[in-house]
Amino acid sequence: MSQPFKQIGFIGLGVMGEPMCRNLAVKSGIRVVALDIDPSPLQRIAVHGVRTGGSVRAVVEGSDVVFLSLPSGEVVSEVAHAADGLLASIKEGQVVVDLSTSPVDLTRELAQEFAGRGTVFIDAPVARTRAAAEAGTLSVMVGGDRSLFDRLRPLIATFATEITHCGPVGCGQVVKILNNMVLFQIGVAIAEAKVIGERSGVDPALLFDTLAKGSADSFALRNHGMKAMLPGEFPPRAFSVQYARKDLKYALRLAQQARVDAQGARNVDTLFGTAIDAGFGEQYWPVISRLIGA
Repeated sequence: MSQPFKQIGFIGLGVMGEPMCRNLAVKSGIRVVALDIDPSPLQRIAVHGVRTGGSVRAVVEGSDVVFLSLPSGEVVSEVAHAADGLLASIKEGQVVVDLSTSPVDLTRELAQEFAGRGTVFIDAPVARTRAAAEAGTLSVMVGGDRSLFDRLRPLIATFATEITHCGPVGCGQVVKILNNMVLFQIGVAIAEAKVIGERSGVDPALLFDTLAKGSADSFALRNHGMKAMLPGEFPPRAFSVQYARKDLKYALRLAQQARVDAQGARNVDTLFGTAIDAGFGEQYWPVISRLIGA
């Protein structure tokens, strides 16, 4: 890959970050330096040529672009504002790309702070599953300058097949947050249909297969319904209820700022809260199907 970049930094090697970083290193041909509080993923991706940075400053130093894949906007803010964090370490001309799902207002505030340092902060949250991250087939929604988007697109294409420029900084987060808000509401509808169908004498596998052939077909049905709700498999290292609720809280915050009473989203938030109280917080979020009709 022909790129004007000599080094890339990557901070955060969790469920999604590790495969994204690995794909970036393997497919870009550019030196990658990574950081995570857990040494295990650093050891695993070292065999792919990824070097370990001992601190945020060590990752930032010499990197043209620094990708972040962190659990929340709050953690992004902590990494940015720490004494030896991004804002203290970044140099003029460097670019920070936040792959995390973060609040829109925080994203835009950070962009202003980085601009004051002569650097650029853009949002590029990712959608789809861990399997998609492994395969390099994620969907990425980018908010930022169009010319910079064009420069960064080949890097993002190492782990994504759908890359959308959504508008100025923060717009990627708007689209991602609303994507998840819609997904969760569809997930609840699927769970309700499953329980109603079962109690009315219809095999749930037949129900889902038939729905997939009609106007009720969806990504959520084929993935969260068929692959999680039907077999009852809700692994803890997938997208948990707690993380899903965090994203939904961002959507509700955005709805409030837009002066919209998002009743459907509020209903899902209540269900997520019930699931956490029931001890399901660490499990894959379609586990909420166990609460329907309980």
